[in-house]
Amino acid sequence: MKKIVECVPNFSEGRNQSTIDAISDAIRSVKGVTLLDVDPGKSTNRTVYTFVGDPESVIEGALAAARVAKKLIDMTTQTGEHPRMGAMDVCPFVPVANVSMEECVEISKKFAERAAAELEVPFYLYEYSQDKDYRKKLPQIRKGEYEGLPEKIVKPEWKPDYGPAKFVPGWGATVTGARFFLVAYNVNILGTSNQAHRIALDLREAGRSPSEPGRFKELKGLGWFVDEYNMAQCSFNLNNYNVTTPHEVYEAVKEEAAKIGVGVAGSELVGLIPLEAMLKAAEFYIERENLFILDEDQKIKLVIDRLGLNSVAQFKPAERIIEYITREEPNEPLANMSTRKFIEAINARTSAPGGGSASAAIAAIGAGLGAMVAKLTYGVRKFEHLEGQLRAIIPVLHETALGLVPMIDADTNAFNDYVEAMRLPQGSDEEKNSRTGQMELGLKKAIEVPLQTMRIGDKAWEGMLEAAKIGNIASKSDVQVGARALETGIWGAYQNVMINVAGIKDSKFVSEKTGEAERLKERAAKFCAEIQGILEKRRD
Repeated sequence: MKKIVECVPNFSEGRNQSTIDAISDAIRSVKGVTLLDVDPGKSTNRTVYTFVGDPESVIEGALAAARVAKKLIDMTTQTGEHPRMGAMDVCPFVPVANVSMEECVEISKKFAERAAAELEVPFYLYEYSQDKDYRKKLPQIRKGEYEGLPEKIVKPEWKPDYGPAKFVPGWGATVTGARFFLVAYNVNILGTSNQAHRIALDLREAGRSPSEPGRFKELKGLGWFVDEYNMAQCSFNLNNYNVTTPHEVYEAVKEEAAKIGVGVAGSELVGLIPLEAMLKAAEFYIERENLFILDEDQKIKLVIDRLGLNSVAQFKPAERIIEYITREEPNEPLANMSTRKFIEAINARTSAPGGGSASAAIAAIGAGLGAMVAKLTYGVRKFEHLEGQLRAIIPVLHETALGLVPMIDADTNAFNDYVEAMRLPQGSDEEKNSRTGQMELGLKKAIEVPLQTMRIGDKAWEGMLEAAKIGNIASKSDVQVGARALETGIWGAYQNVMINVAGIKDSKFVSEKTGEAERLKERAAKFCAEIQGILEKRRD
């Protein structure tokens, strides 16, 4: 699996477009790096860059950006609304996929060591990369900002982790480290900067003072006025969206604003946001408003509307949700075929795709038909009294049908692994033993995949049964076909399990897997018969 690290350097320049573009070009020039977002702010005089890449590439990308900043940004003349202490003010590294926080700690240290040595500037570590509690958080290190740095940096307790312990006027100092995914989130206030700041103080973890903490943990905030928007903003950093979510902050800002008679006009996401945070917001509004939404695309649209994320600029999910930007299309050539091409592939003179892939497809169609009937029944006025029951079964049938689709390719891939093992050399005893072992592993996978198809399909039976009882009678034949298809798909997967057990010497494995497969096959036959019996008797 590909390792993906996110780097989010913040530079103290948001007005000079040529400098902003030069830093962007430097990042883009690094092979293995993808620049995802560039977010400049004139009032803050700050630009946030977001790029991703493998561990080595993100270090090179950050170095390339720092080199340009050293040449083009002069901190002796820099001013802006945002707190800052350096040209490259902060440069966090965030684990995104298949990378641990510990790896990101090492990445940040390698970057700091190299940048400090090459540019001859001071670097401080923070968050997970820093082991000194008094200088672990960004506000602790940045206290006094650039103006206070000449006096601060020469104190023994504030000696930089890397680079010279002296003031470098044109650069200042940089903070780097590994951290959890930070969500930068601003809520628009139709009032003054003082009113926005007042609200932010009431909500942020630090509150107004140690004796007056705010409402939310892991939340930083302040208020300012943004000239280009002609609005004030409560500007927040959510250090851990699992502790405090954007939608909780937005709703709290609305509450506090109402107390002082101030309007709220949507919100703004700075940089990127994890899909999980968006889906948490969707579930909040779905539950609060008693909505019924299954499709992820519709859930995202709901959040964009409820949080007013289009208020100052269009929020494009494909460009702002990190999983959407970094995801790779699944390697599912069979599932992505047209129906005609898939049937032609099965019809060809090849051993794969075969019965296992066909069984997964048939089972998916069966569950999909059950979902279709339930969805067509839901929302119809004459069936309003059944909405509670339909809301319970639709998600299960919907997810089962979609969950079976990847199994179409998984089954063929499992068979191909076994075939590759058969082709291994067998000239020596060592080669023969290795080949036998790999063949057994291939067979075990060839059993586990159709068994997983059976497990997934089995989840649909209660929903199919309910659809048979309460679904629109006009769709009776769809449920009949769906139940028979689901049962056939599970039966076919069972046959693929049983045909492969003969070549396995691991008797415990064989006993466990065949026993489970027998139970699932019997459940399928029982449910299918019960469903067909119910539908034969229904006349309403």
